[in-house]
Amino acid sequence: MSERTIALVTGANKGIGYEIAAGLGALGWTVGVGARDDQRRKAAVEGLRAAGVDAFGVPLDVTDDASATAAARLLEQRAGRLDVLVNNAGIAGDVPQEPTQVDPVTVRTVVETNVIGVIRVTNAMMPLLRRSAAPRIVNMSSSVGSLTRQSGTAAELTAGPVAVAYSPSKTFLNAVTLQYARELSGTNILINAGCPGYVATDLNGFRGVRTPEQGAAIAIRLATLPDDGPTGQFFEDAGIVPW
Repeated sequence: MSERTIALVTGANKGIGYEIAAGLGALGWTVGVGARDDQRRKAAVEGLRAAGVDAFGVPLDVTDDASATAAARLLEQRAGRLDVLVNNAGIAGDVPQEPTQVDPVTVRTVVETNVIGVIRVTNAMMPLLRRSAAPRIVNMSSSVGSLTRQSGTAAELTAGPVAVAYSPSKTFLNAVTLQYARELSGTNILINAGCPGYVATDLNGFRGVRTPEQGAAIAIRLATLPDDGPTGQFFEDAGIVPW
């Protein structure tokens, strides 16, 4: 049984996920690099280890039940528990995403990864999280999922482009986060949603204005909340994001 804090970051082979893993590793934590591509996962682990992070690979396809179960088994064997789960893996989906033009398959595919994948992995890891003295779950969301910002007078400045698959998937994820928080109320498990901001990643064609390291900061903050920290809330660097 390891005495070091054990974290799992999904979609950690690149971008924001990689920087979350790097940031948690810099705290002296042991970090599982969750990724479905074997070569990219291996390269990420090697890069993190070269930077001094105690990292290990976790084969994980968040859309596959057997993969999530196998990942939990690997963590069980390695550490016997999980202290922090960061659900970072996500996709933007194909275009077009205007509601009148979208292929319903696009919506279904995005929700499978961005929402159902989070539920699948969280539930697979829940027995391990319950063994932790201070379990934390961070769901990487986006402010484009904020209904308040989508409907505000300056929505065009704050809510991103019209995207009937991606944006509502984050609204759905926020609602799921609240449901977990309600069920887990009274336990020591804190679960929150975090927005990384508009980060330059391949998800948006590298059009973002923030670096992956900047985007990772909110996840690291929520992963390290004190025992009396918030739960069931939605944060960005500047503070609470309205639902």
